[in-house]
Formats: sequence, structure tokens, C-alpha cells
Amino acid sequence: MAYEVLVLDVDGTLMRTDKTISQKTIDAIVDVQKEGIKVAIASGRSMAGILATARSIRLDEFGGYIVSFNGGCISNCRTGEIVFNTNLPDGIVKEIYEFSKREKTGIMTYHMDDIIAENDTDPYIQIDAKGCGIKIRVVEDFGKEVVYPVNKCLLTGDPPYMAGIEKKAAKEFEGRLSVYRSEDFYVEMMPLGIDKAYGLSRLLKRLGYTRSQMICCGDGFNDISMIEYAGLGVAMANAGGQVKQCADYIAPHCDDDGLVDVIGKFLR
Repeated sequence: MAYEVLVLDVDGTLMRTDKTISQKTIDAIVDVQKEGIKVAIASGRSMAGILATARSIRLDEFGGYIVSFNGGCISNCRTGEIVFNTNLPDGIVKEIYEFSKREKTGIMTYHMDDIIAENDTDPYIQIDAKGCGIKIRVVEDFGKEVVYPVNKCLLTGDPPYMAGIEKKAAKEFEGRLSVYRSEDFYVEMMPLGIDKAYGLSRLLKRLGYTRSQMICCGDGFNDISMIEYAGLGVAMANAGGQVKQCADYIAPHCDDDGLVDVIGKFLR
């Protein structure tokens, strides 16, 4: 069966380590869209943090999709239509905040086009803000002020420490939230059952395709679900060993136009 859907993570997959996309990669992605392949970006980033990148590979022109918040929201890049959206359960943000204070981690979420946090000096919150090109809106008391619906919260901290936080948070919120790392320094606090694979299953139903017709490419912990779910799961050479173990194919490094290799081998 021919592949009809190409799904791309952003950081470390579509983007090189310097946070740029090579023209060779852009051209290859545009060419397959011209041939009728549907392209989607699937990222832990907010929709606002993905939009410019999506437009750079012309998803808006070809009607591609943005799967943001690790599968928590799906939108049509051409029309802006929200195809699917889910939020954290009512009242749980305060519990997540109390957990973060007790465990001495940073915490952030997203609202409208901004990052919401209690400070703008946390280096890991700054990484997301700078990488996505969105601003940090500082609030005095996160637990009291974030009372509106949000797709997820992120806990932040130094990588060795966050490995333990992931385990503690998974135990604390077992049966109520999905908890996993997207980067060594981020722990994702997600609605129960939501990950990239789930979001893409919703997208495939809309498009009328099956998982066997989909290629998913990624490099991070949060890409494992979609790599395992896809008909062809691709890990970049710069991915960690755990990610590579789940993949059907290892593409060259993101700095070496790994996606061009995937497109050449499997979509042409």
C-alpha cells in the first residue's frame, strides 16, 4: 500500500539543531505535497508556536495539518478550522502546580498565543519561548490564575532531576493524566490518553486513511507513540537509543537533510 500521509516532528526532525530548515528539505516537502501527499506537523509546541514553521513548508497552501500539544489539538493550516481539541480536567491545574512547588520544578502552560508562567527567567521556559517565537506572560500565582481551559502543563528542570520527576508525577497522577518527557528538561502533563499517536488516529479518520498509509518521523521521547503507531516509523540519527529501538527506519541526522532521504526512499 502506498504512503499517503507524512507526519513530521519539528525540533530535531524538520528543523536542524540551529533551529533552521534547509532549503533542500523545504523543496522536498513541497514537491510531495504537489504530488498529493498530505503533510502534517506533530509537535509538543502550541499551535501559535508551530504556525510560522508550517507556513514555511507551505502547509497553508496545500491544506496540511498542525497537530499541536502532543496530539491535544488538531487544526487545518489552510482554513484554521479546529478539527479536534481537548483540555486538562477541571481543577487539576492547581494540583499540578502544588506538585511542582513541592518538587521544586518550573511550571508553564499556554493561553491564547502566550506562554503562562510565574517568571520569565527559567532557562527552559525561555528555550520554548525563543524557539517558538512567542512571549512569556508572567502571572503572580499560577495556581490561582490559571482557571481557564488549557491543553497541557509543562514541568521544567535540569535533565538528571526531571527523570525522577517523570516517575513521581506518573505515580501521583496515575489514572488521571498522561505523563511523559518530550525533552530531557520537560515533563508533559497531558489529558489522560493523549499523545501524538492518539491525535494522528483522529486525523487519519478525518482524511480517510489508515495507519499503514502513514509515515511518522521524529527524534524525541514524545515521538515514540507515533513512530510505533505509523505504517513506517522513522527515527532520526540524532534520536536517543530508546526512540531508535521503536523505529522501522533510521534516517540521517537532522543536520544532514534526513527528511530528504526519507522522502526519496519512500515517497518517490
